[in-house]
Amino acid sequence: MAETLKKGTRVTGTERAELASELKRRYDDGESIRSLAAATGRSYGFVHRLLTEAGVTLRGRGGATRRG
Repeated sequence: MAETLKKGTRVTGTERAELASELKRRYDDGESIRSLAAATGRSYGFVHRLLTEAGVTLRGRGGATRRG
């Protein structure tokens, strides 16, 4: 479903709910927001907002941390 969206089109109603649930499932399975954005042709901000609306607890940023 996510691959059928045209870039920049407004996503509302049941289509938005379906997309949110699909992205939530994929994010919970370990995909990053950036990879979801690339796969759907949407922006990082759009995917981030949709996941937040779907009630997803977002993961922290990865990478090395400083030790004191």
